[in-house]
Amino acid sequence: MIGWFEALVLGLVQGLTEFLPISSSAHVRVVSAFFGWQDPGAAFTAVIQLGTEAAVLIYFRARIFEIVSTWTRSLVRPELREAPAARMGWYVIAGSVPIGVLGLAFQHTIETTLRDLRLVGACLIVFGLLLAVADRLARNELTLDKNLNLPHALTYGLAQALALIPGVSRSGGTTGAGLLLGYRREEAAEYSFLLAVPAVLMSGALELFKIGEGPAPAWGPTIVATVVSFAVGYAAIAWFLRYISTHRFTPFIIYRVLLGILVIAAVTTNVIPAA
Repeated sequence: MIGWFEALVLGLVQGLTEFLPISSSAHVRVVSAFFGWQDPGAAFTAVIQLGTEAAVLIYFRARIFEIVSTWTRSLVRPELREAPAARMGWYVIAGSVPIGVLGLAFQHTIETTLRDLRLVGACLIVFGLLLAVADRLARNELTLDKNLNLPHALTYGLAQALALIPGVSRSGGTTGAGLLLGYRREEAAEYSFLLAVPAVLMSGALELFKIGEGPAPAWGPTIVATVVSFAVGYAAIAWFLRYISTHRFTPFIIYRVLLGILVIAAVTTNVIPAA
């Protein structure tokens, strides 16, 4: 069972890694394994992500309010339907469909098979290298208000759905897709954060009812981890957006590959268990 200290550490890990392209779910899983703690499970991971998502809601509160307000009013006022904020509302909805459908369809596999550390390590490496390709090919030109359309939104959404596999990274997958489509790094990251809001809220709400039951951690440690992930995550958003406006993803890519190799080596040599 996850205790108070473990919850504190995992909340810190979640907050530090959620918005970086290095996979927070992989880190929660890997840190638990290296400390010899039990796998906190998909339910715990999904719920503490509500903390980091609360950081997104507050950090982007003006942008989110504009989108929700304009989209809602556009339902009855046709003249608002071409406004960038109204169209963004529809694109966030469309981009959320893939992860919603696939998450429900493969829920059992996500909570069991896909948490194998050998797969996690491989995903850290493979998708890190894919991010390197995307970063190398990036035109860094397009903006969300002028260029985002339905095909692009669905492409982002499919990339986000891959993050159901620990080790892929929601931030890395969606931002990488944006780079390949030609978007500026900070624009791709912003849409990645906005797109995560409905996905994380839905996932967290579904898994919320499992906390305290069966193998899932108790409510107390889960709440502690969620609060810590919120506080640390808020600071991480601000830093990451400033960083990528002038830097490439190279340090994150190198880190992902090295961590993936370490995880696979540790499992192979029986330092940590795969499952």
